[in-house]
Amino acid sequence: MAKERLHFDGWIGAVGTVSGTRIVWGHWPRSPFGAFSDVMIEHPDGERRLFAPSRRIAEFVADTYTFEHVEVVPVEVRSDGSRWHVGAGPLVLDLVTGSRSALGLLLRTVPAPLARSRTWAAVCDVPARLLPGVRTLGRAGPDRREWYGARDLHRVRAATATLGARNLGGLAPVDPPVTFGFGSAPRVPSVVRVTSTVEIARGPGRRPTSTG
Repeated sequence: MAKERLHFDGWIGAVGTVSGTRIVWGHWPRSPFGAFSDVMIEHPDGERRLFAPSRRIAEFVADTYTFEHVEVVPVEVRSDGSRWHVGAGPLVLDLVTGSRSALGLLLRTVPAPLARSRTWAAVCDVPARLLPGVRTLGRAGPDRREWYGARDLHRVRAATATLGARNLGGLAPVDPPVTFGFGSAPRVPSVVRVTSTVEIARGPGRRPTSTG
């Protein structure tokens, strides 16, 4: 069976809030779909929501992860040094990151080709399992696998978030772990520079996802 590998290069951020709502966002300047951002939310009762900027991206992400609700809305992520702003439909998230951590300094030495390697992800998965819910390699949907190669890390120092008219409260750990896919974000709120690779098994007659 043919396999297609799709590479997404950008940033993943994750924060918890005092209300118990956890927010994970991806900002992908380089991807098979062009530049885009998306946001995943898990509420305290376990309800999972996806905010995606187009139907095509929404379908791809929903085929890779699990959600109770999928919404196509304008999504904007921008950064100015240590300050990040995330807007997605009814969600507004502003956060401030700290200086690069010791782990971030180490990850900066990882070459881009190595970050795409499944073997490297498998090696990193061993220490990653020491953190609750964290994985770097696993199954993503019935016909695909995914792996992550981290290349930088900053911890989040402060964050404010509102969802519609509701203030979600101040910054808190990402706890309990989110359950969109095979692994969670780190418990400590962080912004991670990452290369994500999704490998899709292609049966006869299925068209490639990639646009080239």
